[in-house]
Amino acid sequence: MQIAFIHTPLGIAKLEGDESGLAAITILNDEQPVSTIIPEVMEDAVYQLREYFDEKRQSFSLALNPTGTDFQKRVWAELQNIPFGKTVSYLALSKTLGDVKAIRAVAAANGKNPLWIVVPCHRVIGSDGSLTGYAGGLHRKKWLLDHENPIKQQSLF
Repeated sequence: MQIAFIHTPLGIAKLEGDESGLAAITILNDEQPVSTIIPEVMEDAVYQLREYFDEKRQSFSLALNPTGTDFQKRVWAELQNIPFGKTVSYLALSKTLGDVKAIRAVAAANGKNPLWIVVPCHRVIGSDGSLTGYAGGLHRKKWLLDHENPIKQQSLF
């Protein structure tokens, strides 16, 4: 498994993967030196993430290889169908997956998503529109949703 650390507007991100694909992207809460050399298997992921943060990319085309249960992988696959700049509720996601009663399991799988941003779990919100749960912290979830919002809030000052 290859590892790279890159700077993002939300902190240092740790990318893990190999020839089979990207396995994990994690935002770190502590400082970590960024990688001076990016492993070849990570170059495209780093490039696409930089484009995303520079507002030049709205979707990712990367080989993904996350570790999880079959159910988790189904949830993560469905997350990739949520369009850039849009949100869905946990309830709606459960319905899309075919079982409205699985809302807690869907929420748990969403919380275990190992591919921060690329598999956009930040686009899932509460039925009442609230920002509920995000492994990277609600402040990061809010930042990501604001970043993807097609209508940018203007400052009065």
